[in-house]
Amino acid sequence: MRLDYNLNLTQEQKLVMTQAMQLSIKLLQMSTLELKEYIDKEFSENPILEAQYEKNQEEAKVQDRINYKEMVKYFEFDNYGSQSYSNYDEDSEISPFTFISNKKSLKEYLHEQIIDTSQEKYINSICDYIIENIDERGYLPVSLEEISKEINISMELAEDALNLVQSLDPPGIAARDLKECLKIQLIRRDFKDENLFTMVERELENLADNRYPVIAKEMNISTVEAQALGDIIKTLEPKPSRGFYTGEDTKYIIPDAYIRNIDGEYFIIMNDTVLPKLSVNNMYKEIIQEEKDKEATEYVKEKLNSAMFLIKGIESRRSTLYKVLEKIIERQKEYFDNGEDYLKPMTLKDIAMEIGMHESTVSRAIKDKYILTGRKTVRIKDLFVTGIQKNYSNEDVATTNIKKKIKELIDEEDKSKPMSDQGICDVLNAMQYDISRRTVAKYREEMDIKSSSKRKRF
Repeated sequence: MRLDYNLNLTQEQKLVMTQAMQLSIKLLQMSTLELKEYIDKEFSENPILEAQYEKNQEEAKVQDRINYKEMVKYFEFDNYGSQSYSNYDEDSEISPFTFISNKKSLKEYLHEQIIDTSQEKYINSICDYIIENIDERGYLPVSLEEISKEINISMELAEDALNLVQSLDPPGIAARDLKECLKIQLIRRDFKDENLFTMVERELENLADNRYPVIAKEMNISTVEAQALGDIIKTLEPKPSRGFYTGEDTKYIIPDAYIRNIDGEYFIIMNDTVLPKLSVNNMYKEIIQEEKDKEATEYVKEKLNSAMFLIKGIESRRSTLYKVLEKIIERQKEYFDNGEDYLKPMTLKDIAMEIGMHESTVSRAIKDKYILTGRKTVRIKDLFVTGIQKNYSNEDVATTNIKKKIKELIDEEDKSKPMSDQGICDVLNAMQYDISRRTVAKYREEMDIKSSSKRKRF
C-alpha cells in the first residue's frame, strides 16, 4: 500500500454566517418583550451602550393628572390616610397604592382557611404540610403513607388532616385523582343519587366519549337518565385550582405596530415607546482615538462592535417588519376596512416574493408579533391563511371563513340528529365550496368541536 501526500487547490462556494448575521436573525424572531429583556441584559453588560426610554405621551398625561397626596385625603375617613406620605416625591412614578395588595395564591388561600378552623395547632401544622404538597392542578400527588413516614405521624392522623383540607374551598381540593375530586364535589353539593357516584367510579371514559347507550346498558338505566347524570358530572371542575393564582404571571401583549386609518388610507406606526433608543457613549470613543492603554483599547473596540451589531440588528428588525406590514395592508385592505369575513387567502410565500426576501425571513419577522387595528389587537400570523376555491369562480375563500360556516352549521343542527362530517361537506359543496370530508373533519378538530356521535343528545 502506497501513501502519497499531495497539495490540491480547490474552489467552492459556501455561505458563512457572520456574527452580525446571526444576531440579526436572533433579534428578528424575538417578541417585543423578549427583545426588551435582551436589550436590558446587553445594557447591563456593555458599558459602551446608552439607553433612553421615551415615555408614551398619553401615559405621561395620565400620570401628570394623578396627585396621590390629594387621593389620600379622600380616604382619611377610613384610616387610609393614617400613614404619612408627606415625603412622597410627586415626580416619582411609584404610587403608594402599589403596595396595598398582592396576588393571593391558592396555597395562601388554603393556609388562611386552616388558621380559621378551630383545630389544634398540631393538626393545623399537618394540614399546612399537606397544602404545601398540592400541585398546580389542585391535586395531592403524594400518598398518605409517604406523608405519615416523612413527618412521623400515624395514618389515622394523616387521614384526619387530609379530610380537613378536602373540606376547604375550592371544592375538590387535595384530591388524589380525578374520581376522588369529582366525588368530593358531588358530596359538597349534596347529591345523594348513588348512580352519580357509580358513573364517576366506572364510566368516566365512556362519559368523555358521550357513549350514553353503553353507560345505560351497563348501569341498567335509560339512555335519557344516563345523559342527565352525565350533564351533572360535566358541571363539576376537574381542575380545582382553576381561577387561582398559581405563581405564573399574566403575560401581556404589546403590539409591535399600530395600523391607523387616516382619511381612508392606512398608515403603519411602529411602537417604539417600549424599547429604548440605543446610542454609544462618546467617552469611550476617546479611549480608542488616544490608544494609550492597548488592553483598554481592545476591550472598548470589542464592546463597540457588539453595541453596533445590536443597534443595526434592531433597526433591521424594525425595517423588515415594516416592509411585511406594508404588503399585508395592500393585500388585506378589505379585512382592515370591514372585518374578519373579508380576510383573503395569503401565504408567507406571497409576501416573501413581493418584498424580495426568503419565506423563513418573513416567518421570523412575524413570529410572536401583534398589531393594534381599529377593532382589536391581532396576531400577525393569524392574517396568513390558506384558501379554498369556489366552484363557480376563481375566487379563493379564506379557511377562517370556511371554519366559521362549519361552526354555524353545527350550532344550528338538530342535536338529536347531529350532522356528520360528510353531511357538512355535502352542504358546503352545494354552496359551491370545493371541500372534502377529510378537510371538514380537520377544521372541526382544529376548532375543538366534537364528532357527531359525541354531540348527540338523547
